[in-house]
Amino acid sequence: MPTPADRFTTECILAIRRWTPHLFSFRTTRDATFRFVPGQFARLGLRKDDDEVVWRAYSMVSAPYDEHLEFYSIVVPDGEFTSRLAQLAEGDDILVERMNYGFLTTDRFVDGRDLWLIATGTGLAPYISILHDPATWTDYERIVLVHSVRFAAELAYRAELADLAAHPLVGGAAHKLRYVPIVTREPVDGALQDRIPTLIENGELERAAGFPLDHDRSRIMLCGNPQMVDDGRKLLNRLGYKLSRRAAPAHLVVENMW
Repeated sequence: MPTPADRFTTECILAIRRWTPHLFSFRTTRDATFRFVPGQFARLGLRKDDDEVVWRAYSMVSAPYDEHLEFYSIVVPDGEFTSRLAQLAEGDDILVERMNYGFLTTDRFVDGRDLWLIATGTGLAPYISILHDPATWTDYERIVLVHSVRFAAELAYRAELADLAAHPLVGGAAHKLRYVPIVTREPVDGALQDRIPTLIENGELERAAGFPLDHDRSRIMLCGNPQMVDDGRKLLNRLGYKLSRRAAPAHLVVENMW
């Protein structure tokens, strides 16, 4: 889809962090006019050899008050975008559309005391941004971050999550966070191993969190693999959890990562 030049800015890659051969994070400069709500995504662009621009959506990992933007990406074999993205180095340019997008944001909810952030793979990205928002910690009494990956090495951002305890904007509320890792293709001490919908249905996810899902208290986000999101949404709907809309706030918001 063509994008007029005045609808994007050219940003510079500041840093790249490689988690595994197929997963990496990168930071870019940030235009002073770019604004977003934690949980939203931006459209990033890369120029091809023929000067055509390929665009893809990426959730912000960074906090809305950071001076940089940070994104978390998987390398898709032979992918038109990620194959180019993975070859970038510090100092290279990337395009960032000025508009922000998405509704995987806590302002889709009203009331509720427990926030369940459930992700597979790079679906973790928007939750890191949400957890850097001080309002998340004041609005909820308990927060569960569920991250499902194939292998233990893919459990990204664990050190950053631990550092939240010392973050001044969290204000000593990091005890509210319960981190539940899931590793599906190898046994790992302290991690669950089944698919997320299965763990919801059999009650293991609630046991790992230390408290149950509850229609009055629980507000739930699903982000990541479309199959997990679709299966999880259908299961939660059957259990009485409804999709939240602006005109009718409810229990659940969802977003696919591709």
